[in-house]
Amino acid sequence: MLNYIRIHQADNVAVALTPLSKGQLVELEGCSLTLKEDIPQGHKFALTDIAEGQSIIKYGNPIGIAKEDILTGGWIHTHNIKTGLGDLLDYQYNKVDTSLSATEEVCFQGYRRGNGKVGIRNEIWIIPTVGCVNNVATAIEKKAQKHISGTVEDVIAFPHPYGCSQMGDDQENTRQILANLINHPNAGGVLVLGLGCENSNIDVLKEYIGDYDKNRVKFLVAQECEDEIAEALHIIEDLSSYVGSFKRESISCKELVIGMKCGGSDGLSGITANPTVGAFSDLLISKGGTTILTEVPEMFGAETLLMNRCADETVFHKTVDLINNFKNYFTSHNQTIYENPSPGNKKGGISTLEDKSLGCTQKSGHSAVRGVLSYGEQVSCKGLNLLSAPGNDLVASTALAASGAHMVLFTTGRGTPFASPVPTVKISTNSALNNRKQNWIDFNCGTMVEDSSLEELSKQLFDYVIAVASGQKVKAEEAGFHDMAIFKQGVTL
Repeated sequence: MLNYIRIHQADNVAVALTPLSKGQLVELEGCSLTLKEDIPQGHKFALTDIAEGQSIIKYGNPIGIAKEDILTGGWIHTHNIKTGLGDLLDYQYNKVDTSLSATEEVCFQGYRRGNGKVGIRNEIWIIPTVGCVNNVATAIEKKAQKHISGTVEDVIAFPHPYGCSQMGDDQENTRQILANLINHPNAGGVLVLGLGCENSNIDVLKEYIGDYDKNRVKFLVAQECEDEIAEALHIIEDLSSYVGSFKRESISCKELVIGMKCGGSDGLSGITANPTVGAFSDLLISKGGTTILTEVPEMFGAETLLMNRCADETVFHKTVDLINNFKNYFTSHNQTIYENPSPGNKKGGISTLEDKSLGCTQKSGHSAVRGVLSYGEQVSCKGLNLLSAPGNDLVASTALAASGAHMVLFTTGRGTPFASPVPTVKISTNSALNNRKQNWIDFNCGTMVEDSSLEELSKQLFDYVIAVASGQKVKAEEAGFHDMAIFKQGVTL
């Protein structure tokens, strides 16, 4: 088992993979040093003397600047490192080789919808148009559980606080996210539940939904019926007959869309779980599939690595806009751009946003960036896509689902029980978390610093994703957790 690691030959720091003690002798790549302090797991220590103002290098790239002189063997964290990032930047396109060799096609057992789209679940979704009917939607969900039988896998309500008293783009975003979820192929049937007087009422929302199968999507306005719950249950009964007619069939993984997100990170995130997801992404793409990377603020500091992997200059300029538009969003609200990482991230060993971002972007693997999506935009380009959404776990995961992800891979070093509208796979960065939170964690990457290789883990993760796509439930589904959150950006009336 490894106790410490130098990630890249250019690094002037190493990372503790287990807790290290003051006075401990470290022998690494032909050099020896003595630790001057205790180094917690996931935290960094200096491999050489680093002068005040000098760059601190990890992943082969700067993660910040030394605030004071740091001696060899010294602990490096927020007390002696600061961000080196600026505000808006000018970027140049320096394209790098992103070629992948095609690999053998693999199939999963999924559901083919009438419009040709593919789902990995066959559920009935209750989508409120406005927060005023949230409790009604939840009550309908509880009373409709009897319809879960045969191939009807679940009946789920997705309450949210929006749909009225919003202005401009904020209202548009809510309507688009709701419409995208209504059209999501993981839902075999959908009940759209409206109040009747809201801004985003059913008649307005239909314009965003577009053409729809009237057997699959039903509407109910609560103000127009005597007993909305009783009426809704009749509709659910009809929907269950339609949804139950779908059967799983063999479908190529070329049609899989997998979202990628991380949260509650630690110092091992960029060493174990995130690289594993990146290798998985490359593997799925080599078979013709699609992945989506999001949480734009956690690309800051690593954005040039993504920009140089853009398939062409058009995608490059869209990526520049993706980054700069999000920075402008921060500054327009008089907020600092680099107010990150979170307290949990810092406790786990992440010191600056560059430190977190360079670890986060490991999830994207090495393939070309083929598409850039605005918030609420659905994926249309196979391969790796970048999606505009914040770092917030619930908001970003919902955005991935709304953009067409069948499933979300969520890496974490701290652990979290949350879910999203689609199966949300929790991937631990360390074995201690996996062993402690078996009710949360679906897949453990902590073994990479014990006895597993990146290649082995990525193949195991691929097989697990195929199993989940074919019906195996993740821990959050087994617990009955289903969350959604919409990106709030504007004024509330």
